[in-house]
Amino acid sequence: MITLKTLTEKYLKYCAVQKKLNFKTIKAYKIDLNQFIYIVPSKYLPISKDSLLSYISQIHSSYQPKTIKRKIASVKAFFRYLEYEEFIESNPFNKIDISFRQPIRLPKTIPANIIQKFLCTIYQEKQVPATLYHKKTVIRDIAVIELLFATGMRISELCSLKQKDLDIDNRQVLIFGKGAKERILQIGNGEVISALVEYKKLFEKELADSEWLFVNRLNHRLSEQSVRFMINNYVELAGIEMHITPHMFRHSFATLLLEADVDIRYIQKMLGHSSINTTEIYTSVSLHKQKEILEERHPRNGMRVE
Repeated sequence: MITLKTLTEKYLKYCAVQKKLNFKTIKAYKIDLNQFIYIVPSKYLPISKDSLLSYISQIHSSYQPKTIKRKIASVKAFFRYLEYEEFIESNPFNKIDISFRQPIRLPKTIPANIIQKFLCTIYQEKQVPATLYHKKTVIRDIAVIELLFATGMRISELCSLKQKDLDIDNRQVLIFGKGAKERILQIGNGEVISALVEYKKLFEKELADSEWLFVNRLNHRLSEQSVRFMINNYVELAGIEMHITPHMFRHSFATLLLEADVDIRYIQKMLGHSSINTTEIYTSVSLHKQKEILEERHPRNGMRVE
């Protein structure tokens, strides 16, 4: 008999080779499936409906709704694979209602004036570099942040960009998103293009020895953690009190475009969302802003009726 452990290894290989999922998705699947194997009493097929219900009940008592949803989705996808490959005759998940209410968490955004202050701080650092290395680092940081905000791409997508993905002449960037999906975004701002041109010119030697667009001092791919550290550093220099993460630039990109009356379907495509439902979370943020405007700035607030 084939063990569940062997079957999960087959499935993860299938995800990598045939579905071409990225290593982070496969890593998450592996963690979730190993936990599933550890929790269920049987290490062989078939897995009963009661065992699945027991597993679902246990993770409900240990994790937040978003994590629970991901873990169940991982196991469900695994069982779909087992059914498709005929390791099981029927999928036990077909007889289980696993829907549950997930609280809506509004995405955290950065106010436009704070983004402006943040950018001004980085550009000011460029004017007074302590050393040539410091100047080069700041110019790279400007290019990173400008591109991050200009496109609303995920930090993982930005750090995975290769030089061939950026077409400066046509002002386009090719982004590889979740599920190996590609999208092309136009870079509409001239200052963002100038920042990228300056970066590529100054790092010409380093980039000649690398395929990555953004590199660190060792000429390795710039890591996501390095970008987070970079942002924290400039937040402190700017005297900004709010905590800012790379993903908040993505949220701000979407929300500010929505508030500028850009059609949500265009925003969906730019963000690389498969479903419009994912993008619609930003309408809630926009309504929150609308409420704030109408409560604080509506001209009726200044009218006295006696």
